[in-house]
Amino acid sequence: MQFGVFDHLDRSGAPLQAQYEDRLKLIAAYDAAGFRTYHVAEHHSTPLGMSPSPSVFLSAVAQRTKRLRFGPLVYPVALYHPLRLAEEICMLDHLSGGRFEFGVGKGASHHELAIYDVEQADAEPRYAETLAILMQALTQERVNFEGKYYRCKDVPIELHPLQGPHPPMWYGLSNPASAARAAKAGYNVVTNSTAERAKPIFEAFAASWSETGNPDSERPLMGLGRFVVLSPDGAEAKAIAARAFPLWSASFWKLWDARGPRPPVPLPEVYAGTPQDVTDILAAHVGESGASYLLSRFAFGDVTLKEAMRSVELFEREIMPALKGL
Repeated sequence: MQFGVFDHLDRSGAPLQAQYEDRLKLIAAYDAAGFRTYHVAEHHSTPLGMSPSPSVFLSAVAQRTKRLRFGPLVYPVALYHPLRLAEEICMLDHLSGGRFEFGVGKGASHHELAIYDVEQADAEPRYAETLAILMQALTQERVNFEGKYYRCKDVPIELHPLQGPHPPMWYGLSNPASAARAAKAGYNVVTNSTAERAKPIFEAFAASWSETGNPDSERPLMGLGRFVVLSPDGAEAKAIAARAFPLWSASFWKLWDARGPRPPVPLPEVYAGTPQDVTDILAAHVGESGASYLLSRFAFGDVTLKEAMRSVELFEREIMPALKGL
């Protein structure tokens, strides 16, 4: 079992400069605590994401950390020119000394895509073309591609990633049907589903990985995302969650409420309490789902730096040792 952190970097109510600085301090604490990877979301025109350019924010993360791996989860690649995105990836990989990882997706919200003049019907084919060119640019000396949206003829590539053949990649899964493609591509995967729903997703992913002929010991990570608030006083932890989660939820829905009906997406739960309370819950979820990677969210809504730091300290001291052997 390995451990990571996911962050929407949603608006906290503090001045944005202060929010960025507090988050960088918290990320340094993730580094010191031994978390594997810090993953940040990308969103646009919504308080859900104050990191609309994750590459900019992550360049600061690279300078504030020493061991922590990091990257976007995900780049909505339909919004990027693939050659420009490849250059950003290579720069971040070198700036971090080879600690960069990145997720790819077509974009979760058609409202956000529309802001950049990308029609929902075009998102999937744009994603496919962008990804094809991106992988050429990360692994070859020249790019040649002819498609509906992009044409690249004998483009020389001067920037190459530090990690070969390219930095590790991630993909979000919500159902077993997409697991086979992710497994065959060698992506690490993550889901925010319940343990019951995550189990068939991870089983399908593991089965597809075995079909590639690669050993199970090299199987990519299968991540389970969870909101976590910890305190020695369980009632205090629950009070923090009850205060902060509605703010995160309001940010999550704001653009949807302004532009159209909400999609049928169930919001996650927050697991708040003493370290022992939360350890028991997380152990049960990991055991039922078969996850090999636990992706926690410690900062959301108006959770303060002090409150998040305490959750991280208790997670490192009491929950990591208890779950590490699962």
